[in-house]
Amino acid sequence: MTVANQVALAFVFTSLFTASSWAAGESTQTEIPFISDAGEVDLSEFVWKKRPIVVFADSADDPKFIEQIALLEERADVLKSRDVIVLTDTSPSNLSDVRKKLRPRGFVLVIISKEGAVQLRKPFPWDVREISRTIDKLPIRQREIREGNAGR
Repeated sequence: MTVANQVALAFVFTSLFTASSWAAGESTQTEIPFISDAGEVDLSEFVWKKRPIVVFADSADDPKFIEQIALLEERADVLKSRDVIVLTDTSPSNLSDVRKKLRPRGFVLVIISKEGAVQLRKPFPWDVREISRTIDKLPIRQREIREGNAGR
């Protein structure tokens, strides 16, 4: 093998290592499933599969809405480990099925269990730590923890 081939081979391996390191760094960022238009969703499709958190506001520019989304994104790994899916609805004029069922007024955070029941409604942004405590008290979540499915 010539020196030129050795240099070229070293360059290829270095490039591959750098690219794989960069890709690994990208993949470590955890993202929760996020649906920005709850109007297109039927909540029954999540029963026994996911725990929907629905964030309503009268506008995407609502400071409470912006704060809540930032809080959720900041601790996405915690939510993902609890099978959470986040739905947002900032169109009060669009009377979607989700909006009709949950009947929000202004900003509202709604946590729904895997059984499909509303577990909590908050008229102000809530920290993920408090959300996760609420979820962890639910009977199905307690069973998941006992059975070792805490981080599916």
